[in-house]
Amino acid sequence: MKIGEITDVDRRANSDQATHLSPGFWFLLAALAATGAKLLIAWNTIGTNDTVVFFLFGRELSIHGLAETYRRVILFNHPPLVAYYLRAIYDLSNLYFFTNNNITFAFLLRLPGVIADLVSSLVVWKLADAMGDRRPPFWALLLFALNPISLMISGFHGNTDSVMVMFLVIACLMTARQQPILCGLFLGLSWQVKIVPLLFIPVFALFWHNRRQLRPFIAAFLVTTVFLALEPLIFSPIAYAKNVLSYGSYWGLWGITYLIRISDFQHLSRISFFGLAPAATIISNLLKIVVVSFVLFLAWRRRGRDAHGLVVTLVMSWLSFFIFAPGVAPQYFVWLTPFLLFLSPTFFVCFTAAASIFLFVFYSTISHSWVWYFGVSTNALSAVWAPWNLLPWLTLIIGSVLIWRNNVPQQSSALKLLSPAPVAGA
Repeated sequence: MKIGEITDVDRRANSDQATHLSPGFWFLLAALAATGAKLLIAWNTIGTNDTVVFFLFGRELSIHGLAETYRRVILFNHPPLVAYYLRAIYDLSNLYFFTNNNITFAFLLRLPGVIADLVSSLVVWKLADAMGDRRPPFWALLLFALNPISLMISGFHGNTDSVMVMFLVIACLMTARQQPILCGLFLGLSWQVKIVPLLFIPVFALFWHNRRQLRPFIAAFLVTTVFLALEPLIFSPIAYAKNVLSYGSYWGLWGITYLIRISDFQHLSRISFFGLAPAATIISNLLKIVVVSFVLFLAWRRRGRDAHGLVVTLVMSWLSFFIFAPGVAPQYFVWLTPFLLFLSPTFFVCFTAAASIFLFVFYSTISHSWVWYFGVSTNALSAVWAPWNLLPWLTLIIGSVLIWRNNVPQQSSALKLLSPAPVAGA
């Protein structure tokens, strides 16, 4: 055979290689397709009333600055990193180039979430690689890349939840790579978008403490936190703590509080997140105590687990949050999905289906059409969509019970509450 001559065997090998593309290729293609769909939705819609609220926040921040906004606007409950972005895109959206090319505030608001979903998909793929034989099946990973939950929330809603999830997933990847400094950095970034990751500090801290690497993790977390929150900590610490750190949730639209509200108990039938009756405040605080206590228990008992075990600890913590939280907004559903994938692919599929049905009903109701453009959620409309909340909530309860029943027989001896030993296994 002459040099450079291509044989039939070579041709067949090249043909087989071209037609049998790797799973990673199809995963990336699915993630890019979902990204394109979200960008298309974000470009052609306004979103929900959250978009309008963020626009007003951006204007207030542009005029008065961050510290004064915390003092003037009691409803501004977002950490500084979000505030800086809102001020930037408000100013950008008023420039001639942006207005002339129809690059709106509403699009710029949703752009980071769309990008964050793509990054989260790639990180989840890398995290799955690190799990070895506990890697989720390809079909489940593919569904995550095409996730209709994130399609509706990141593409249409108009909020920052997907960005928080991205940072939190990256922090998990850093545990698999034994990088405590980067883990602390990304965990610090995550709560500068939404404060809920503060709930998981004990989970990460005890994970690194068990490996004698707590100090670099804590140092990176604190430096990131202080650096990004330096302005309000210096110029408006009280207003910052009151608005951001003490933020509550809506009473009466999710889970336990919804069931209480529709039962027509006196003084408990109001939908609100402030000015609640004393009984509602007590119940809300008790539910929060249940969530925090359960997370602390899980963090302590599972401190010896590996990176996969940490992700499972996080998803168990998320499940306790979503089951017992006094209120859960529709956009919160993106918080749970990447972690649930590593607990049970079947559970992930069931929750994705239930949450997607609810979200479709919710956005169609507040948009007054199946073709969404601008949706305004009101207390009056909640009578239509709020009952559908029970579908994902009950799915989480049933799934959690089934997971618990399947695992208790193997771990019953390790679940003694007062035992100082970590739970054995991976």
